[in-house]
Amino acid sequence: MKKVTTIIPAIMLLFISCSKTEIDNQTKLTTDSKLATANSTAMVAQGNTTSGIKSTIPAYYDSSLFKIQFVEFSAQAEASQIAHNKSLNFIYQSDPGLPNNQPFISVIDAIPGDGFNPVWREVQIVFNAGFTPRQLFSDNEVLAAASGTHPEITLNMTSEVYWCPVIGQKPVTK
Repeated sequence: MKKVTTIIPAIMLLFISCSKTEIDNQTKLTTDSKLATANSTAMVAQGNTTSGIKSTIPAYYDSSLFKIQFVEFSAQAEASQIAHNKSLNFIYQSDPGLPNNQPFISVIDAIPGDGFNPVWREVQIVFNAGFTPRQLFSDNEVLAAASGTHPEITLNMTSEVYWCPVIGQKPVTK
């Protein structure tokens, strides 16, 4: 009798857990994404990255210039962020720069209060043949330049992920 009373609850538990598998998988995915962001952000904040060199750089958002901290995650944290964080923002960069050795100032696609997450995946901008590299000022401008039958730029998604909180307050635009 003791075996029967032990087996029945075990079987009930098995059926209950099987029916919750899909919900549990969704919960686990959400939890994994939040943990990946929290753990990776904590690693960066504590300086525990293998490649994290912190600096402050300018970045455009909708034609307004901001300052952002710029810290690259370690390769392991980058892979984790890409695999689990479904709310990464994009930072558009063009490493070759502009004519006359001028830098291309990064373009970000969100700020606090506008879908902001301080974790960014880098997208490299490559100017196509026949187009002179120029500064772009918003994510909408970047996406427009990459579209059409003869696009001005090509966008290359990288495996680089950065922790880039926006520093200071939103600039006043007129």
